[in-house]
Amino acid sequence: MHEFLTLFFAIATGFVAAGLTSSFYRLVTRKPPSFQLTSESTLGQIAGVFTLIFAGPTVILRNALRAQVFENRPPFWMLLSGCIATFWSFLSGIFLLGVMLSA
Repeated sequence: MHEFLTLFFAIATGFVAAGLTSSFYRLVTRKPPSFQLTSESTLGQIAGVFTLIFAGPTVILRNALRAQVFENRPPFWMLLSGCIATFWSFLSGIFLLGVMLSA
């Protein structure tokens, strides 16, 4: 039971970090984060990559939801995107918890 609690805590930590990173990016740039890095400067592209490391799950879920609504994709597409976003959140949550617990 303890292992499942740790798993869900890591996933929740990853989703919270993704939401906070995505919201902060949108606050600063006034556009949502995207996998299309169209910044003119090299520094802007590097910052975009570091942002996407943690905001990736929200980008995946937003794109999957838009594809479901506007393009009428099959429900399996949304399920697969949710699984990928959950695994990404788990990995970023484990990383963040490891950093926080070692400090």
